[in-house]
Amino acid sequence: MDESHGSPPLIVHEEGTIAWLTLNRPQRLNAIDAAMGGALRSYFQGLYMRRDIRVVVLQGAGRAFCAGLDLAPPATSSAAPAAPTQRREVGDLLDFQQGIRDVILAMRRCPQPIISVVQGAACGGGFALALASDLRLATPDARMNAAFVRIGLSGCDVGVSYFLPRMVGSSVAAEYLLTGRFLLAERAYQLGLVSRVDALPQLQAEARAMAEEMLDVTPLGLRLTKDALGHAVDAASLEAAIALEDRNQVLCCQGEDFDEGVAAFLEKRAPRYRSR
Repeated sequence: MDESHGSPPLIVHEEGTIAWLTLNRPQRLNAIDAAMGGALRSYFQGLYMRRDIRVVVLQGAGRAFCAGLDLAPPATSSAAPAAPTQRREVGDLLDFQQGIRDVILAMRRCPQPIISVVQGAACGGGFALALASDLRLATPDARMNAAFVRIGLSGCDVGVSYFLPRMVGSSVAAEYLLTGRFLLAERAYQLGLVSRVDALPQLQAEARAMAEEMLDVTPLGLRLTKDALGHAVDAASLEAAIALEDRNQVLCCQGEDFDEGVAAFLEKRAPRYRSR
């Protein structure tokens, strides 16, 4: 069912403690309009206090992950980016820009690890969604780029200039941000930006397997690990990173889940966490 018949821009399927999110504007290569941006922002912000959802898988419907921001929105959408021949009020543009920014911030702030399955194009804002995820899997035809710089904007937008140099180094990041050239799947794998390159069905199965392995970790341990990884990237020193790790370990060993984890390890069985 297409958008004109009321299909939601974001399909949410919560399967036990795993949430499967599907960007659902395949006719527009899942380009982000105001409705999709709002749906993503609301869902990820809503995860802050949810303990029933422990892992998120993000994917796109159709042949692309996300082609970026929609430059040709419906005429009824006032809070959306302008096409090259149009002009919008600065306030409308800022509202839309900050709305997409808040999606990226919410993805990093939510305690649930996010696995992105990237097929086809992941351009501009779609590139940002992939980079804001904790893990990335890519199909052989996946191609990512900072499309902003090719349409008269800066190549640095919605967190891309923060994430990319930290993941692949400043020189490689400059190569892609200054030119807008496509980063193809095989090189992304060589650079460590994606964890696996394979056909889409195999990647979806791998995403499920990864998510299920994460469920074998204590709920608190999983949340605190994502939190510590995010902070360690910007830690002022080794001592600062270790201080955060010390906090996490002391917090984790206080509950019954720690005792169960140790017992399961010694007894060579799957753990049965009380708070799972």
